[in-house]
Amino acid sequence: MATYDQLTEWAGLGHVTRVRRDVVADWRIPDFMKVQLVEVGIPVAPRLIERVVIQSEADPVLLTFRGPLYRLTEQADLDEPAERSLFGVEPETGVVYFVMPDGEAWFANSSVDVWLDVLHRYGSCVAASEFLGEPYGPEEYLSEEEEERAFAELNRLAEELKEVDPAAFKGYEGFLWPGLLDRCLY
Repeated sequence: MATYDQLTEWAGLGHVTRVRRDVVADWRIPDFMKVQLVEVGIPVAPRLIERVVIQSEADPVLLTFRGPLYRLTEQADLDEPAERSLFGVEPETGVVYFVMPDGEAWFANSSVDVWLDVLHRYGSCVAASEFLGEPYGPEEYLSEEEEERAFAELNRLAEELKEVDPAAFKGYEGFLWPGLLDRCLY
């Protein structure tokens, strides 16, 4: 399980938001998941989470095709800044979804605690990599050797994330992590 200190190690102080206990007190998710949000917090993650935007309402407000979710984060689409995608957590189950601007919800992780652990592993890998951080511009290309090293890093990360949450890799369409890792270099 990820800790607050582990998240701040790669995200930096001030880039991990611990949720106030009173904000999640009435959320209908398992109590141990509330504790994770309060004690561990949510990191800003490269190319994935731009802002932690926790809803304060007791009822879920993020409307999706799956039903309403509790809103956790916000990310501007890099191509369309007006478009927002978000992470949300499903009432009762605590399953975390990545919600597209049109309300389509992609399975991210099987629970809040697993999601935080996966974010930690993803964020620390991307932060430590010389290839996976920022996307390259049109005039900046990886050499063949650099590309091979980057693919090797992505494969190691994918295997690690599969071990943490096998359910997150049981498909491609409608699943966040397989598609995201495939697109990391592009």
